Amino acid sequence: MDLNNPVVRLCLEGMEAEAKGEFEDARSLFEQAWSACQDDYDACVAAHFLARHQDSPEATFDWNQEALNHANAVGDGRVLSFYSSLYLNLGHSYETLGALAEARRHYQMAADRLDDVPEGPYKDMMRNGIARGRKRTESGEEEPEGA
Repeated sequence: MDLNNPVVRLCLEGMEAEAKGEFEDARSLFEQAWSACQDDYDACVAAHFLARHQDSPEATFDWNQEALNHANAVGDGRVLSFYSSLYLNLGHSYETLGALAEARRHYQMAADRLDDVPEGPYKDMMRNGIARGRKRTESGEEEPEGA
């Protein structure tokens, strides 16, 4: 990540606020990052973090989808290492909303993109999150419409 990018800096500050339990400050910093976006890369990064601070599962899903849409529009390699996380988060959103088949599909896409994530604790966290998501959804049946 480019630490000279103002959106990236705001998101890093937001993550620091999260780590301190200052969730309103974190959300404010992520919203500032969204307002400062200059391109699809910035929007992908900001939306990815904004998704973490929404008041409803539907809003979280929308921001996760927004992040993926912007990643797909970047058109270069800057977002390759993000895809696993983007798919993981979308999978979790689908799972939360009860769309288990879509959740499983997105967890598989997250697993398929793990090779793009550099080795280290972050990749280990991604691998663990994917495994947990797959386990939670492996035999789950979706609720029929109107049930």
